[in-house]
Amino acid sequence: MITRKAIDYLKQWKERSDRKPLVLRGARQVGKTTLVETFAKEYDVFLHLNLERPADRELFERYHEVSELLRAIFVHKNKIDHGTVLLFIDEIQYSKRAVAILRYFYEDLPRIHVITAGSLLETVIDVRKISFPVGRVEYLPIRPCTFLEFLSGTGNDFDVNVIQSFEADFVHDRLMKHFHEYTLVGGMPAIVSKYAENHDVLVLKRLYNSLLQAYKDDVEKYTRNATTIRAIRTILDVGWMQAGSTITFEKFGASDFSSKEMSPAFQTIQKAMLLELVYPSSSVQMPVLQNLRRQPKLLWLDTGLVNYFSGIQKEVFSVADIQDVWRGRIAEHIVGQELLALDDSILNKRQYWRRDKQGSEAEVDFIYKYNSMAIPVEVKSGHNSRLTSLHLFMDECPHDFAVRVWSQPLSLDEVTSPRTGKRFRLLSLPFYYVGILERILDKYFKLQTSNFKNEHHPSNLRRSPH
Repeated sequence: MITRKAIDYLKQWKERSDRKPLVLRGARQVGKTTLVETFAKEYDVFLHLNLERPADRELFERYHEVSELLRAIFVHKNKIDHGTVLLFIDEIQYSKRAVAILRYFYEDLPRIHVITAGSLLETVIDVRKISFPVGRVEYLPIRPCTFLEFLSGTGNDFDVNVIQSFEADFVHDRLMKHFHEYTLVGGMPAIVSKYAENHDVLVLKRLYNSLLQAYKDDVEKYTRNATTIRAIRTILDVGWMQAGSTITFEKFGASDFSSKEMSPAFQTIQKAMLLELVYPSSSVQMPVLQNLRRQPKLLWLDTGLVNYFSGIQKEVFSVADIQDVWRGRIAEHIVGQELLALDDSILNKRQYWRRDKQGSEAEVDFIYKYNSMAIPVEVKSGHNSRLTSLHLFMDECPHDFAVRVWSQPLSLDEVTSPRTGKRFRLLSLPFYYVGILERILDKYFKLQTSNFKNEHHPSNLRRSPH
């Protein structure tokens, strides 16, 4: 069974005095319903409505007073109102009335804990003119499984504890093997569960295909514009091969679509949380402002899906180091997936850094916002002096800390910029630690530079190989 991080959030939500109805947002098949069914064990009574079913949907059309509606739901589900109660309204997009009545659960019946979810919520809000009550609900994004969730789902809970206790150096090779598997398979819950049965990638083919078919079947629900529908189908057919790349909308995927036609198609799929357009920033300090006039990078919701639909599973499987796959794009993609999962805010967006100077090609893979600082995160192996773009970022930023993600054990080094002579700390982080980057930074950021060279240098820190 997969232990989802979001369970901890739900438990905290349950205990809050200012709790509001919670709207789960996420792409199809990321595990929203399973998550709620697992969480429901915390309650005395679980009321589950699926508004795809006419009988469940009719309740909201018949009863307009929230107290009468609640009594009808108890009768409809053959439940007795006692103790703590969780009401889960699934596929809520099928009833405007159900969306509107959420505010009255918050205002009139706060003792009833309400969670809602639905496929394509973000897109049908526009298409069907559905409006969630402002200030009366809160949102939680649900995304594919993280690496730690993948470990729990494949029976490796011991290694979860090893990572969380910062003792991974002792089993580095084993953890890198697991992370390689995670990169290959991805984090879609049904696929992780199937893979856990016999660790056979070949049997996953049917599940991958069914996921893509489900996304394609949803296209007509995304929009009513015929041109946008055709453009979306093009993206779902060929866009996987552009993962991790900087893209242009004009004639995307060797199509005949103009930028004006392709742009809304991308925006629509982004609302469905199937992909993210990651725009660059030239900022080296907070606030990190995206430059929407520049070309974005294309990152999909799950690296396993990218591998399968791009036809590179065999390459990912056969290499010793995932940084050697697809010119490093897969390594960057999986790190981006882990970074996104670190923040449970629906507003969380990934950004990369691009130097805003004519003739400069300097680029850092990601910017991570830590406290009041913009921390550069580069996914790259090799000698510290070859991290040219990272050096340029550090030359301009006001702090002295950078992160490099690689396949070697954790190390913390003092680095000198060859251009300006600025000294900064470089934390080289193995892939399996990215999912707890916030805790890693809390632990190591405050170490003084003097610790690098004296005899009291922490025993669990190593120098990078030169």
